[in-house]
Amino acid sequence: MDPNRVRVPDFREKKRRGDKIAMLTAYDATMARLLDAAGVDALLVGDSLGTVIMGQETTLSVTLDVMVHHTRAVSRGARRALVVADMPFLTFQVSVPDAVRNAGRLLQEGGAAAVKLEGGRPIVDVVKRLVDIGVPVMGHLGLRPQSVHQAGGYRKQATDPSAVDALLADAASLEDAGAFSIVLESIPADVARQVTSTVTVPTIGIGAGPDCDGQILVSYDMLGLFDEFVPPFVKQYARLAETVLAAAEDYAADVREGRFPLSPTPPVGAKPQR
Repeated sequence: MDPNRVRVPDFREKKRRGDKIAMLTAYDATMARLLDAAGVDALLVGDSLGTVIMGQETTLSVTLDVMVHHTRAVSRGARRALVVADMPFLTFQVSVPDAVRNAGRLLQEGGAAAVKLEGGRPIVDVVKRLVDIGVPVMGHLGLRPQSVHQAGGYRKQATDPSAVDALLADAASLEDAGAFSIVLESIPADVARQVTSTVTVPTIGIGAGPDCDGQILVSYDMLGLFDEFVPPFVKQYARLAETVLAAAEDYAADVREGRFPLSPTPPVGAKPQR
């Protein structure tokens, strides 16, 4: 095994040392290779590919076969980063045996090192069983995209005392069940700070303020590739959509005007072709 590869126990050790964890999403081998080379600690093969790759309005249509396909690609591109795969809608909610089989596919066929599940106390039995058989589990609380219809849209969560209490209870339950980390999405910063100080496992924030043990962003948002909607908490470190558009426009113009491809220069002394 590569001693430089990030492993599941490294997450807890990073929290103990106070080292922040940097995560991004990845959906293909080329992007995984680049993000891995940049030193990102973990790559999430997110079911967000339903929106940024497949053009769907939600993540609900993403199937297990699709996730296995993209996870396999990311695993081939990553050399150091921990690869975590989302378990899509209805692959872990139906029964514990189903969840075990489906998680197993993401590890066996996809090459993931861990899986991520949305939800708290209702899925604790699933989390515990997966951990018991050796499947590392990352939890996900707050805004849960697979529950977008129930939540009434992509809204900030845990904004009243009862919801905060429920989230804290969910986080404690996930920790007790063996989850090695918990994503906190779109919750107030003070609530994320409270959760982070309460559990011993690392919290990974996305729209949850600066006090989580790590941060994750959808890579297409961070790179400015997905420009139809930019969440307010996203920092765009590049605007690649503009770069790609300009490059494609220049290419099309060169083709139409005969500037590409260039005619090869004949070697010195070559006779002209008749």
